[in-house]
This record gives sequence, C-alpha cells and structure tokens, in this order.
Amino acid sequence: MSADVGDCTDELVGRASRTQGGHLSIGRGGFSLHHDRGCTLSGYDCERMKALCLARGLPVIDSRTVPFEAVWKLAVSGPMIAVGDAADEPPWHALSYVPLRVVAEAYRAAGAEVLNLPGSPAPAERS
Repeated sequence: MSADVGDCTDELVGRASRTQGGHLSIGRGGFSLHHDRGCTLSGYDCERMKALCLARGLPVIDSRTVPFEAVWKLAVSGPMIAVGDAADEPPWHALSYVPLRVVAEAYRAAGAEVLNLPGSPAPAERS
C-alpha cells in the first residue's frame, strides 16, 4: 500500500512510537513505517515522513547511501525486527525476530543513518 503523508499518517506515526520495535525505514524504493504487530505504511515522500518521525522521536533507519550489496546482504541474510511482538531468544539467524537495536546497529555499521536510538547522533549533529 502506498500513501502520501497526511492526517492518518500522523496517527500511524503515533502508533509506531507506542509499538515496541516501531520505526521508519527508508531505502532506495521509498519508506516503510512499521507499527503495531507487523503492519506497515509505505510511500515515496521520504524527507517529509522522516521529518515527521524525527519530530515525534520515532527511530529512523535511512539506508539510501549504503551500497546496494550491503543492504541486500542485511535484508536477505540478517534477522528481522520484532515489531509489536517479543523477540526470539539468541542465537539469532536470518529467520529470527530480534530487537530493533540489533538490526539498527547492523545498518549503522554498514553506513546507514540511524536516528532516535541510543548511540545515534542528535539531529543537530547530523551533517
């Protein structure tokens, strides 16, 4: 489902911020807002959605500047984020559900911009 940022979007960002593992992911194909128990809202107005989510304190993973091969490897071989549900117990593998911080750190290590999570730069520190 594709959507523009609108009235319902603000409500969904609020739901995402109240959901364990709720976050915004941005990649070359647009954005996905992950909320509730595995629900998503997707679209293409990335900068507007990013600004809205950052203002609400929602974690953001922006991988648009990461080499395609690195993103592909993380998406295919890495574990999945547990959104609105409990994470699996370690050891984790490609079909495991893990806490958001685990996947966010892997993306950060690959060069993605990770915001609103511990260890993330404050908006003023970004370049």
